[in-house]
Amino acid sequence: MMSDVVEMARLMQGNEAVVEGALAAGVRFYAGYPITPSTEIAELMAERLPALGGKFIQMEDEIASMAAVIGASLAGVKALTATSGPGFSLKQENIGFAAMAEIPCVIVNVQRWGPSTGIPTAPAQGDVMQARWGTHGDHPVIVLCPASVREAYLLAIRAVNLSEKYRVPVILLMDEVIGHMRERVVLPRAKEVEVIERKKPSVEPKDYYPYRPGDDGVPPMASFGEGYRYHVTGLVHDEKGNPTTDPQVAESLLLRLHRKIYDHLDDVVSVEGYQLEGAEVAVVAYGAAARSAKRAVKEARAAGIKAGLLRPVTIWPFPEKEVAELAGRVRHIIVAEMNLGQLKGEVERAVRGRVGVSGVNRVNGELITFEEILSAIREVASDAQSG
Repeated sequence: MMSDVVEMARLMQGNEAVVEGALAAGVRFYAGYPITPSTEIAELMAERLPALGGKFIQMEDEIASMAAVIGASLAGVKALTATSGPGFSLKQENIGFAAMAEIPCVIVNVQRWGPSTGIPTAPAQGDVMQARWGTHGDHPVIVLCPASVREAYLLAIRAVNLSEKYRVPVILLMDEVIGHMRERVVLPRAKEVEVIERKKPSVEPKDYYPYRPGDDGVPPMASFGEGYRYHVTGLVHDEKGNPTTDPQVAESLLLRLHRKIYDHLDDVVSVEGYQLEGAEVAVVAYGAAARSAKRAVKEARAAGIKAGLLRPVTIWPFPEKEVAELAGRVRHIIVAEMNLGQLKGEVERAVRGRVGVSGVNRVNGELITFEEILSAIREVASDAQSG
């Protein structure tokens, strides 16, 4: 008789893995609008949610989709939406509202070539900065980036958990390659999946302050309909939820919104290292580009070049500490990404001139190749030998 683990082995698409992961984490509401290359997520949610007692709704546009997700979350339901390119742009105002009003929700962005409508079916990684700064103002956000189909499943679960734990919008930043590729994956059994629920108030409704934080900086969250009446607004608000223009309240609120994330970086930030032991040149890459980078590092090691790979799994908050530590161990860092260098600038800021940083970039709508990255590794190694 086959074991439980073997029975869970499946040939699965990245977008499908996101759906299964979100459902395993307890998502029971989806609102969205079809857009390539994320449409399979909506299609599968429409099929799977009703069977689990959940709700699917196709809205008239991405703005309304984000608003519906916020409303469902306020009512106590774990909620998710998915989009790409122009749709992600349209969601930004309500993502900012969710950050300010501390409403848990997950936004999946399966990146495609841009700007504008660009090439809807082509891969890119051009939304890295938009994921961090797409909505206006200093706002908190968590962004996770999978590099495989199995990780799309696992990070979908993690995205929901982090969102519920810290009352913050979490973005699952995929790219078309990961969204549409199929891999054989072995999924954990249901009992092995950690599911985190949002913290509920422990006081009577009359004593409830909806924005009074606990020791972790996160306020307990009552669901609409549970007898706790409170005001929700994107305006600066006090602990009761009432709007105010008091400068001290405004500053205190904004700083707390950031501290609840940045005081817990050890919990939020995740990176993966490959062949970094003794490495003299390191590649920093994420998403599908990291797959090419891993092959390049393998080839470099086989040729006697001491190369390694650091893959940010959490893109934002940026893993500054981990990159700074890397800069203290290697002679040069190569940042490989399918854009014109969006994360490269963050790497340069983190290393503070201690080592050289160069980029390998591709923006033609095709996956960056391992040969391109390997060529850059060889060039750095050759320069080091001749120097």
